[in-house]
Amino acid sequence: MGCATLRNHLFIRLEWRQMLRSRWMQSVALLFVFVFASISLIQQIALPNDLGFTRQTASFLNLLLFLLPLFILTIGSMGVASDLESGWFSLLKTYPLSVIQYIIGKYIALLLSFTLILLLAFGVVLTMNGISGQTHFPTIFLGLSILTMLIFSSIAILCGILAKNRLHALAVSLVVWALALLLISYALMAVGTVVAGHVLQKLTIVMIHINPAEWIRFGYFLFSDQASVLGPSFYSFTEFYSSPVGYLLYAIITILWIVFPILLAKWLLEKRGRQA
Repeated sequence: MGCATLRNHLFIRLEWRQMLRSRWMQSVALLFVFVFASISLIQQIALPNDLGFTRQTASFLNLLLFLLPLFILTIGSMGVASDLESGWFSLLKTYPLSVIQYIIGKYIALLLSFTLILLLAFGVVLTMNGISGQTHFPTIFLGLSILTMLIFSSIAILCGILAKNRLHALAVSLVVWALALLLISYALMAVGTVVAGHVLQKLTIVMIHINPAEWIRFGYFLFSDQASVLGPSFYSFTEFYSSPVGYLLYAIITILWIVFPILLAKWLLEKRGRQA
């Protein structure tokens, strides 16, 4: 048991170091720091004392839900696909490292890398706010960022295993990103022009549950006590999720979004190994 734990730690450390050395990851870190700092500076100049759902919080929310999943999906999936394409995974199989240990190692290394990037970006924003005398920072974004990383890192691993090579992994991850962040929402708006309002309401509730991006966005409104922005037609829906049972259900569905892609990735990778 001790040897297995040591092997896992060594593998995670190796994967994390390789990600940190990647020019892609370094470029993403610089991009996040620049964009977060720019949004914070603009907010300080335009609306220095506003609290609540301001343009700053809306900008941070859009940034997290658009850029963070995009980079997690592309970098994470290409990393897994590269291992399979280059034969690195085949070499790892000669060591006492199981498929689930490999997947968990890649998952944790991806989480650690993006956690470091976000901590750096948030640190710059907090420093700028401290210099300007503003101590307020929407801490809900820290939890939102963690939730986004947990869910989309799991999906990224699955995308990498579904892909045949790195280029295919990039294409798959971009399709998943476009579906989650753009296409499903646009399709729902198109359907809303031809169906009744109550039907559209039910479709929207279904979409919130089956789309990880909308699930995270709903979580922000829910836990920041701003669910009223969804409108009066969703009062019963938001009222239920604002209850203890609703919070429990939200946690269960979130765990499923994290665990199910990992389990599916494990099954597909084991199936691929048997067919090889």
